[in-house]
Amino acid sequence: MRTRILLPLAIVLLSSVGCCQATKNRDGGCKARTAELQTSAEATLAQTTGGSVAGYIDNGIFTYKGIPYAKAERFMPPVPADKWEGVRSCRAYGPTCPQGKRMGWYSDEQAFSFNWNDGFPDEDCLRVNIWTPGINDGKKRPVMVWLHGGGYSAGSGQELPSYDGRNLAEKGDVVVVTLNHRLNVLGFLDLSAYGEKYAHSGNSGLLDLVAALEWVQENIANFGGDASNVTIFGQSGGGGKVSTLLATPAAKGKFHKAIVQSGAMLRTMDSRWSRRIGAAVVEELGITPCRIDEISKVPFEDLLAAGEKVIARLKPEAEKQGFASFIFGWAPTVDGSVLPRQPFSPDAPEQSKDVPMMIGTTIHEFSLSTYVPQLRTIDKSAAIEYLRTKYGEKTEEFLRLFEKTYPDYQPKDLIDTDFTFRPSAIEQAVIKARQGGAPVYTYMFAWESPVLDGILRSTHCMEIPFVFNNADIHASMTGGGKDALELAGKMSQAWINFARTGDPNTEDLPQWPVYNCSEGAAMIFNDDCEVRYNHDKELINFIRQFPTRGF
Repeated sequence: MRTRILLPLAIVLLSSVGCCQATKNRDGGCKARTAELQTSAEATLAQTTGGSVAGYIDNGIFTYKGIPYAKAERFMPPVPADKWEGVRSCRAYGPTCPQGKRMGWYSDEQAFSFNWNDGFPDEDCLRVNIWTPGINDGKKRPVMVWLHGGGYSAGSGQELPSYDGRNLAEKGDVVVVTLNHRLNVLGFLDLSAYGEKYAHSGNSGLLDLVAALEWVQENIANFGGDASNVTIFGQSGGGGKVSTLLATPAAKGKFHKAIVQSGAMLRTMDSRWSRRIGAAVVEELGITPCRIDEISKVPFEDLLAAGEKVIARLKPEAEKQGFASFIFGWAPTVDGSVLPRQPFSPDAPEQSKDVPMMIGTTIHEFSLSTYVPQLRTIDKSAAIEYLRTKYGEKTEEFLRLFEKTYPDYQPKDLIDTDFTFRPSAIEQAVIKARQGGAPVYTYMFAWESPVLDGILRSTHCMEIPFVFNNADIHASMTGGGKDALELAGKMSQAWINFARTGDPNTEDLPQWPVYNCSEGAAMIFNDDCEVRYNHDKELINFIRQFPTRGF
């Protein structure tokens, strides 16, 4: 078995080495660059509020990396970045927020398929990256601002090959922006009980996102973008960030469309629990209230370790008392000021009533068989026994509804199909539709990757290479084959059209109706795309009887 796995990996790796200095044809084959990489400072000179920057031109797309959009002292709100003299070289990614060790590196299959770029950490990490077809040309291109995943604890705007904005910028004549911001204990430790100085510490990372959107408003015109047509889109934790920004007063008017990918976050932390975490962390570190400022000098590793220990201790207590939040711990907190209300509970925020939305998930998300090899060949009887641990005497009812929804299923589908993200996505769409404002569109990504003998399935993050039109760049996840490239073309165009007009419909897809509560239209992305209506409504309603796993 080991030999059969390693041989295809070797072939893929050798193929990728051979293409390292090339781009891909749409059929997946390699081709030589059509233009040299231009690195002239004069040709790429652009002005920002901080000073002049120079980037590079990759086959006609101007690229800038690591531009400071703000600066911040530890636990303090962001302020404008320091101005610089002369021309700042912005050709390489900037620092990423310090974070815990990525355990995925210890799985060869995950490390190969995701191919993370974790960069270098530094608390001075507030940076944006930009891809644009033109600068200083007076054009008003739609702007697409990507918010990375990793919950609110990990990740960066560069961590996956999929995040490269070049292909999307070229295909859609749009400006693509990715960014880094403060995460984990640095971005969301609530010390507000210790005085006005720390009033907003529990939302520092959220305020970073607002600062990045402010920077876009002030500067994006010089990069060929339209500040009055900004779309925020994000996956997983990035989808949670999109959901939260829709309810953040300081973000109002700084974006105009929103896409939530596998991350509909209806509720987040509240100050009761975030303050308890903050106080417990201070106590764990041995800092007295009168010496609270000493926390700014605690080494990051010690700070994070204390925070993780406290969260693990308090989470069971919070759950026992009925506190419901998809993420407990490092997440924005309803503080009555920066975030005055829950994002989508009990209703949709009035401030974003006129913001069109797209909301969707992948069919498998955290598919168990991807990570547990024994489950890949599980038979139906064993799968049913596994289900009984969750559904008990209602297992037969679940099976009946599942077979009605997915009649052509495999036994492993019974345990791989996502019921963690999908219910929240539907609920968010219902809440948005009931508001009666701008339209909402929903989707489900059901395409399964052939990589590693198909073990990835339609896992969490699988749709990202397609959205960015990067199925070739991230071939270790998609395989880079013809089917993947064709679907990437269709999906990326839908995202582009939505960013341009608020309507994702394209000539290459079936008519995609606006979501309403009675019909429940969802675009199913697969080799053959189709629209289904309330296709899993009964099944999801059944699932709502059981607790949704959070983090």
